Amino acid sequence: MIRRALTNTGWLMGARGINAVLSLGYLALATRALGLEGFGNFILVTAFAQAVSGVVSFQTWQSVVRWGQRPATVADAIGFSIALDLLSVVAGSIVAAVLLAFAGDWLPVPQELHREAFGLTVVWLLALRSTPTGILRLHDRYAKAAAADSVTSIVRIAGSAVAFIFSPTIPAFLLAWAAGELVTAAAYWLYALQNERLSVRAISLTTLPRLEPKVWSFVWGTGLSGTLLIASRQLIVLLVGTFGGAAMAGIYRVAAQLGEGLLKLAQALLRATYPELVRDPEKARHIARRIGQIALVTGIATVAVAALAGHWVLDIIAGREYRAAYVPMIILSAAAAVELAGASLEALLVARGHAFRNFMLRAVPTALAVAILPFAVSANGASGASLAVLAASSLTVAGLLWVNRER
Repeated sequence: MIRRALTNTGWLMGARGINAVLSLGYLALATRALGLEGFGNFILVTAFAQAVSGVVSFQTWQSVVRWGQRPATVADAIGFSIALDLLSVVAGSIVAAVLLAFAGDWLPVPQELHREAFGLTVVWLLALRSTPTGILRLHDRYAKAAAADSVTSIVRIAGSAVAFIFSPTIPAFLLAWAAGELVTAAAYWLYALQNERLSVRAISLTTLPRLEPKVWSFVWGTGLSGTLLIASRQLIVLLVGTFGGAAMAGIYRVAAQLGEGLLKLAQALLRATYPELVRDPEKARHIARRIGQIALVTGIATVAVAALAGHWVLDIIAGREYRAAYVPMIILSAAAAVELAGASLEALLVARGHAFRNFMLRAVPTALAVAILPFAVSANGASGASLAVLAASSLTVAGLLWVNRER
């Protein structure tokens, strides 16, 4: 089972590897076409869209995997998941509209880009692909998921190249990002529908909870935890923009793009490990421990490479004006390494049914990080924000170690 989990992780990381390489290409195009200030404003718009979609979305793929194991409940699990995703689209659109209309100066999205920010948010919500992800995980179709994942960066770099040549403006690059999300979602659903038939009648928020009383507590626990992991990263970008300006937000985002590669590996590891832990609870602790050891070594090695090659990578990809991203990049790579080491522990805790406890282990450190962020940015700029992220990740993983200790 460890081999299967690692094989599945390998499929996911194959796509992540393609995306990582291509992301360097579209990052280089955007930073050079838009300049430091323009790129910062572009990042604030995308961070807003991702933050809103992250806040209102549920990690519905975990529900599909958990309750889709039995043929009797698989249709209801998928229907419940789709219903939650539709609810997220409506709620997210309302939240985005209200924030953009009434948030005032504390929201760092430029006034002239509010329409684009709302449109991109709606696109991100419509492109939610948690349900088809769950279907593919349920059937061990990790190669299909990897193929669908790779579409994002392929479309983005193609769109960015067109924008760079013909229209090097923020709206043009936002259009490339939106196209990448929509085409990727379409690819996920295409592959998912090859494995499961969908019934419109099964789309319901009440059918599965009547059959499985613990559904809502599980959904809220996993959904809130996922929200913290995804939305909090984007919220920090927005807060850096609020307290440090668009240019600093751009520097922080470049650092995060290069430094948080391991965080994507941690998310892939969680997605690949979780189904195996659900299927075989007896061996779950052993699987999690072995994979965690491998992850720890990988994380340390990657941080060392980032420290040695960071300046060179920044000069090649973003240019010399982004050299201030070097120290934040190292700090964020360390934070991602910590998250990678704890990914299997998080999967183990959720597989044992303690989704809300997992949420609390993330909620408290994240709240502390957000609370100290204004002071951290004022004192140390983007590096201060990165240190807040590292502190939150370290406290979370320490908590995961504690609750998963041998009894």
